[in-house]
Amino acid sequence: MDNIQDRLWNTQARDLDRYIEEYLLPNTIFRTEIRCAIDIICSFLKERCFQDLGKSVRVTKVVKGGSSGKGTALRGCSDADLVVFLSNLKSFRDQIDHRNEFIEEIKKQLKTCQHEQGWKFKVKFEVNSRANPRVLSFTLKSTKISQWVDFDVLPAFDVLGQLTTDFRKPDPQIYINLIRESQTAGEFSTCFTELQKQFLSQRCPKLKSLIRLVKHWYKMCKEIMDSLPPQYALELLTVYAWEHGSQETRFITAQGFQTVLYLIQKYQELMIYWTINYDIDNEAITDYLCRQLRKHRPVILDPADPTGDVGGGSRWRWDKLAQEAQRWSSAPCFQNYDGTRVEPWRVPVEQTLEASKVLNLINKP
Repeated sequence: MDNIQDRLWNTQARDLDRYIEEYLLPNTIFRTEIRCAIDIICSFLKERCFQDLGKSVRVTKVVKGGSSGKGTALRGCSDADLVVFLSNLKSFRDQIDHRNEFIEEIKKQLKTCQHEQGWKFKVKFEVNSRANPRVLSFTLKSTKISQWVDFDVLPAFDVLGQLTTDFRKPDPQIYINLIRESQTAGEFSTCFTELQKQFLSQRCPKLKSLIRLVKHWYKMCKEIMDSLPPQYALELLTVYAWEHGSQETRFITAQGFQTVLYLIQKYQELMIYWTINYDIDNEAITDYLCRQLRKHRPVILDPADPTGDVGGGSRWRWDKLAQEAQRWSSAPCFQNYDGTRVEPWRVPVEQTLEASKVLNLINKP
């Protein structure tokens, strides 16, 4: 194991909170610089990018997604996801048919802006060989920030419109249309970025710290194995563990971490979902959810997008991750002061509809 793994492995259970604070929480300077970089690109997208196209294209909003938007960023991970919602994308089909046009326009205007501002503003673009890419990836550097910041900018159909402050469930017809038009899992998840962000961003600080710790462990796993499930799956698994095992704003971090590792080892039994955004009184939506939940496990449904099964069944190498989780479950970081082993919370491996309804009430703003 390298030094990073050694450090976490050998941290005593009671010191995990200090470990997170010392090594994982972004510091003030880092947060300020990332925010500055995001402001530069958001201003560019809203005020400059589509001027040449006249009034036919309007940016309705730019939403900060990813770890930065959810409040779970790790120290040193200088990346930002921005979803730009455009007025003339009127349907999910429009998003597929026209996203490349807007990606090319954003790229062209960024190059022009860089040329005009000279030494104040630099951009490096990532090569994308896909015929119809869904994302524009680039790194940005300016005189206001000391490091390069990685960006993913994704054009999207504004299906949700202006969300109200009480975040009521979306109109069922939105999900009916989504189900009808989706051909691959999570194909239009960007359209629901605000709901994904809300699901995580309003969580208590300590749960966000636990998510950071799990992501940190996951990143170490990715360095030694491939074909792993997406990081988002582990974020949702962490929320699920806390909802069913604690629900307290103060809890033992080692116990929460151990619970996530326990659930990973039970991957072949996992069936996890939330109905906080889905109208389960609608027959078409309920029928679709039932079909999704009958898929090969693990099943972990995106709480914002029912087509997004981030568990993925046998698509990813959960077995590899489970082996590593089993190895870590006996690490010194899960030993109590008296030498006993930290036990996981008692959580079910299957979500129930009744539990989901209760959680809806708990999670309602």
